[in-house]
Amino acid sequence: MSDQQKVPGTSDEPQFDRKQLIKLLVELGPLVVFFIGNSRYGIFAGTGAFMVATVISLVASHFLLGRIATMPLVTGAFVLVFGGLTLWLQDDHFIKIKPTIVNGLFAAILFAGLVSGRLFLKIVFGDVMRLSEEGWRILTLRWALFFVFLAILNEVMWRLFSTDTWVAFKVFGIMPITFLFALAQIGLLKKHEAADRNGPNAS
Repeated sequence: MSDQQKVPGTSDEPQFDRKQLIKLLVELGPLVVFFIGNSRYGIFAGTGAFMVATVISLVASHFLLGRIATMPLVTGAFVLVFGGLTLWLQDDHFIKIKPTIVNGLFAAILFAGLVSGRLFLKIVFGDVMRLSEEGWRILTLRWALFFVFLAILNEVMWRLFSTDTWVAFKVFGIMPITFLFALAQIGLLKKHEAADRNGPNAS
């Protein structure tokens, strides 16, 4: 990234740090609101607060970061749809299956891209990371399988545990798991970034 190529200590570095902090707060804020609303007033009040906080976070992302990333936008749309069904029908199953459907959708898109020869991760992140074609395929497959894992995990959590436990895990469990999975891909990124620099025939 161009921001990472800037000399440390210049005036742009704190701006980059603030941008990352704002992005984290925008993504995490609605989940914290959901957790607090559910713990104090129940799942339906928490869902309503979650929907409002999601809209605010998307608007804040647009004005503070200049754009709304694809995944938060898709997730936000599903929050509004399934949250609305939850409140309208007074049935918390809708908000509980939302993560299953979203993660399943992301997995299906990545798998479809692998089959059709379109590596969607490369399309989205190709200007940030330089990998060999094999590297993009492996990374795409891993993320697709990870999304399947998250979908199954969500089904296990909401079906076998209480609503409060599911909400707490959604807020405080999913993000650390995702972060650890992303860290686990660093070796792959380094290996295939080096291969890309050495040419397409490098191993």
